[in-house]
Amino acid sequence: MHSLRTRLIAAFVIATVLPLAATIAITMSLLESSLGYATTEELDGLSRTLEDTVRQFYQREREALRQDAAMGRTAPTTHVLATINDWPEDVRGFWESNEPERFGLAGSDGDRLDFMRRTPQGVEVYARDLAGIHMQELSTKLRQAREVVGSIEARDLRRGFTLTLLLLVAIVWLISLAPLLFIAHRISRPIRQLTAGLTDFAAGDWDRRIESTQTDEVGNAVDAFNHMAEQLRRSRERLVYLTQMSSWQSLARKTAHELKNSLTPIRLTVEEMVARQPQADRVFMQEAAQIVISEIETLERRVRAFSEFAREPPVNPEAFDLNALVTERVSLLKPAHPSTTYRFKLDVRGPRVHAGADLVKGILTNLLENAADAAGLNGSILAVTSVQGDQAIVEVHDSGAGINEEASRTLFEPTITFKKHGMGLGLSIARKNALVLGGDITLVKGELGGAGFRVTLPAAQDSPVSRSVPPSHEATAGKPDDGFEPLGRRSAGA
Repeated sequence: MHSLRTRLIAAFVIATVLPLAATIAITMSLLESSLGYATTEELDGLSRTLEDTVRQFYQREREALRQDAAMGRTAPTTHVLATINDWPEDVRGFWESNEPERFGLAGSDGDRLDFMRRTPQGVEVYARDLAGIHMQELSTKLRQAREVVGSIEARDLRRGFTLTLLLLVAIVWLISLAPLLFIAHRISRPIRQLTAGLTDFAAGDWDRRIESTQTDEVGNAVDAFNHMAEQLRRSRERLVYLTQMSSWQSLARKTAHELKNSLTPIRLTVEEMVARQPQADRVFMQEAAQIVISEIETLERRVRAFSEFAREPPVNPEAFDLNALVTERVSLLKPAHPSTTYRFKLDVRGPRVHAGADLVKGILTNLLENAADAAGLNGSILAVTSVQGDQAIVEVHDSGAGINEEASRTLFEPTITFKKHGMGLGLSIARKNALVLGGDITLVKGELGGAGFRVTLPAAQDSPVSRSVPPSHEATAGKPDDGFEPLGRRSAGA
């Protein structure tokens, strides 16, 4: 399997090798042409021609000086043996060499030719001016030219230039490859993480998320995956819960039917037994029957609760003001809890909900009743409304003892109750209705020190879009002697 990183590197290699090869070929061709124009053969030929010319000139001047000396056309400088100690070094060296004659260069840089000839009396020296031609300097220049030619010929310029060119091209190519490797790693890493996240998520790890700080298309893909994973997780939880609720409803329906069939004849039989008892035993029988009937009524209430739990509520969606519904529910329930203080933090934009109003009333009634029971005497309840995206939100917080972690895990399961007179079905019914409406109920951190419940509902099309929370509408329901008194608009806060 070829990774994206490998493909990017391969694409870079393919995209750069051909232009590099063409560049090297063109450069080598130009280099060959340049070396052809700048060859050392001309310099070598020129130096050899000059050397031959100088040699011929020197030979010609020597013969001319010898002839002039032989024919007496030039006067010699005579060095006699009596003054041998005063002779110049070159003249003394000639005399001691026993050579019959010698030619040598003298003057400034060899611009004069000397001819020394041995005689019985000593040495005669004939001189000839070379007309400004400095033979020694010319010889030095020719020797240096020959050395340059020899040095150039000793080196392989084509090979040197070729190796240098290839080395420079390789260095530039590797330097260009380094940032590509970094970019390829930066691009491929989140994609590998995204692939691994999708694999884990498909394998059942519904809590798998990917962290990314990039803001480009890859970062958007990672954010989309995280959002999708969260939505799927919630949808799965809701589906599982609704499936469980369906099973529980079926069981509750059967249980309610069987209990109802048994309780009715029991009640009638007990009442008949009381009616037929003698007057002397009737007081005792009435007391015993009252106990039995009371328990039967308790069972009947449970049967009704099971029936309500098993019944599918009708859904008649309509658009309504969430703030108005919350305040109406509090006003309705407050007389039953006169010592409880109700406070509001309502979104001033007036969030509107598109859902079944009766079901939402039942949900809020259940949450507010539970909050009042949890808050106890002189407790406090806070109701909060807001809009986030396409969802309208209402929260209910109480100042009670809160809900521990163990209880929170089974909070929405039926037949689980923590209240003295509770049936254990209220929260289950409330969450089922919220899910039916397209929302949900979740447990959140309480703002008053106790429990907090958040209800999400689909917002109406004309509901304001969520932005930063503006100043909210906050009101307080006071003690019994205060009544329910809105305190008007103030800054947001509990």
